[in-house]
Amino acid sequence: MEFDRARLMARRAAAVAAGDWRDVTLLHHLARAVAATPDKTAVAAIRTDGVEGRSETRLSYRQLDGLADRAAAGLAARGVGRGDTVSFQLPNWWEFTVLHLACLKLGAVSNPLMVIFRERELSFMLDLAETSVLVVPAQFRGFDYAGMASNLRARLPRLRHVFTAGGSGAGAEPFEALLAGAPLARVTDLGADDVIQLLYTSGTTGEPKGVLHTSNTMLSNLVPFADRLGLGADDVIHMPSPMAHQLGFMYGLVLPVMLGATAVLQDVFTAPEMARQIIQEGASFTMGATPFLNDLTEHVAASGAGTPSLRVFVSAGAPIPRALVTRARPTLGAAVISAWGMSENGAVTTTRLDDPEEKATTTDGLALPGMAVRVIDAEGDVLPAGAEGRLQVRGCSNFAGYLKRPELDNTDADGWFDTGDLARMDGEGYIRIAGRSKDIIIRGGENIPVVEVENLLYRHPAIAEVAIVGYPDARLGERACAFVKLREGAELSFADMAAFLADQQMARQYIPERLEIMDALPRTPSGKIQKFRLRETARG
Repeated sequence: MEFDRARLMARRAAAVAAGDWRDVTLLHHLARAVAATPDKTAVAAIRTDGVEGRSETRLSYRQLDGLADRAAAGLAARGVGRGDTVSFQLPNWWEFTVLHLACLKLGAVSNPLMVIFRERELSFMLDLAETSVLVVPAQFRGFDYAGMASNLRARLPRLRHVFTAGGSGAGAEPFEALLAGAPLARVTDLGADDVIQLLYTSGTTGEPKGVLHTSNTMLSNLVPFADRLGLGADDVIHMPSPMAHQLGFMYGLVLPVMLGATAVLQDVFTAPEMARQIIQEGASFTMGATPFLNDLTEHVAASGAGTPSLRVFVSAGAPIPRALVTRARPTLGAAVISAWGMSENGAVTTTRLDDPEEKATTTDGLALPGMAVRVIDAEGDVLPAGAEGRLQVRGCSNFAGYLKRPELDNTDADGWFDTGDLARMDGEGYIRIAGRSKDIIIRGGENIPVVEVENLLYRHPAIAEVAIVGYPDARLGERACAFVKLREGAELSFADMAAFLADQQMARQYIPERLEIMDALPRTPSGKIQKFRLRETARG
């Protein structure tokens, strides 16, 4: 696994001394759960995309460990060893969890891939990772993944083995073939500084980068996260976000095993199904981007079906509109926690359970223990409280590096990683994301506060979702266009929008010059709005 290992090891002494890197792996936590609660449900995977309708697979910790042992032996028989990459493009199915644990037992690297990726993206990713084993669904949501994998094998000589989960496919072995042999005879002595995950960043930017994490970088995020939110073995963790995204992977797969808790996996997101699963399984914790929170809140409010077991909803991926938090808290009966993070470091900031509503609705939280954040200007000087600038992060859960592309790592000599986000920090250390640096709209030389305008529009009773992007203008450089999804049965004209913002005492220069109504805003599977696609639409 080619990356700047020297930079990683330079962090080691300080991280260990601080108690942030504890030199354990997820296998340690798995063994503890198997010993303490072997028959407890570890994973409840609820599949709704099958041809026979909904199906449920429930695995105890004993069963999960046994399947991982057999999958590891099957991978080893196909030539997978320490440091090799195993790629799997799967929905939130039980096979996903088994594969990651199997990779840990071999000392191999898990490379989860979003189900939206097709041959163009996968050719680059699999080739860069030097993948020899790929696991895909036979079919998912009407797409023939087995056929696509067969095409990839013809173009990638190092890709020697393809397995299909949930059915068979031409030119591929069924996933069950991985489990057919005897369990792994000996688990590899996995080090806590060995790379365990390769995750490509993609969806809102350009060419993907391969983010690398170790057990130390990943688990050092999850321990303080669980402590801050009071999570433990008795919790039932529901995950509607794709586990091929860092949010789903860390908090839907790794976190439950670390805690010895139960994970409930939802493979296709719909709000009614999410509510049903939370109620049926007694889920106490869930996590997802703003659309998950918005849609669940709308459904529960409309249906009257309460979610009494739900204690915490962490919303990350985009700032939560204040009006949404105000609706969600009483509707769901849960604490709504704002969080911010990246593939490169997991959740860096969160609000706290006992924070006043003002913090939860106007900030993205306070840095977790072991992490630090700062806001700097263009010259690199730290800005005072309330000033907007570039957000930088330093600490224990920052990633190990980018696969084969160390030149893309913009971490400075003092360990500060430039996130590419714009933010403000208040006097208590709480940050508020103001947007991406490349998302700035500069109209006639004046920066438009995009997030603030979006938050105001979220308050309009006709608007369900909104995103504002810039488009070229010969005179002003850029103008702003608001893309809006309306609530069912609602109407909105440009004049209505402009009048509403004017009534909120917004500066006239900040009011978008265009309004485009859409049936749905384009999103990544993790829920982030794909503003680059909206910019393309706005440019016409």
